[in-house]
Amino acid sequence: MSRKNETINQGRRRLFGAATLTMGAAQLGLINATKGGSTGAKSSLPVGSSDAPRAFAALKQIDAGVLDVGYAEVGPSNGLPVILLHGWPYDIHAFADAAPLLGSAGYRVIVPHLRGYGTTRFRSTDTMRNGQQSVVAVDIVALMDALKIPRAIFAGFDWGARTANIVAALWPERCKALVSVSGYLIGSQQANRGPLPPKAELAWWYQFYFATERGRVGYEANRHDFAKLIWQTASPKWNFDDATFERSAESLNNPDHVAIVIHNYRWRLGLAEGEAQYDNLEKRLAATPVITVPTITMEGDANGAPHPEPSGYARKFSGRYAHRTIGGGIGHNLPQEAPKAFADAVMDVASY
Repeated sequence: MSRKNETINQGRRRLFGAATLTMGAAQLGLINATKGGSTGAKSSLPVGSSDAPRAFAALKQIDAGVLDVGYAEVGPSNGLPVILLHGWPYDIHAFADAAPLLGSAGYRVIVPHLRGYGTTRFRSTDTMRNGQQSVVAVDIVALMDALKIPRAIFAGFDWGARTANIVAALWPERCKALVSVSGYLIGSQQANRGPLPPKAELAWWYQFYFATERGRVGYEANRHDFAKLIWQTASPKWNFDDATFERSAESLNNPDHVAIVIHNYRWRLGLAEGEAQYDNLEKRLAATPVITVPTITMEGDANGAPHPEPSGYARKFSGRYAHRTIGGGIGHNLPQEAPKAFADAVMDVASY
């Protein structure tokens, strides 16, 4: 087992102009809508405002488990699959620059909207709008089954990193390798019952806000401004422009978004019940299982969101492992703020 800790200084952010993003766009699946192939995928209309920058001009849709999943696909269909998973309150455009880098390197990149985001919809009105941690991972395994992907590299941040952690821990045969921003994020209701130091509790202010009916109504009414505030506080040195924010904020208009977000945070604190069919999975996760697949964890040097210290979770990865701290003022949304460093980590862990 090899372990190393690396600090990478991002002297400047790599910004990709329109010419770079459109170069080779047809073969990378970035511009034109694509038709469903043998996987049964369905084409979807473009998303986002007409004047916003976009890397994914059109999405595919596919029935997977309880969801009709909206996802972007970049790169050759026969490439090594890479599944990129976003967090809250972000969307697939967190990978707007990283996905083309991976696609041009020959990887088949799948970037799905999680339940409650973008064009992803529930197939039945009767399905519980459940945001507990295990169910989001179940969604991704169902997506892999629908796309006939037996095994993939997983990479993500925030909710997406937690989901990737869970797939790697519970279904290691489906995960070739892992890139996890902010490291090991699997938790449990039992662990979350314990109080944190006051400064740490303050960082979770929105979790307590969401625990109230006032918070639910407030998020429903102000999700746009709420999301922008989180972006600003979680990445205090990231000077994103309005068009970049609006491109992702559109995905929060999903009709199930508020219900999923509120349930997620209430479930974490034991204030909302999950579904009994996932009790066994949650029991296994509550034991904080060790992740055995090759892993690179990453952290920005200016992450303003709550996150664990790398030294506290290194022992949770028993396979080949390295940690990278990305310098230069990189915040919580590391894939979008430092896309080359993120893509490099995915390509590096593929060779582990």
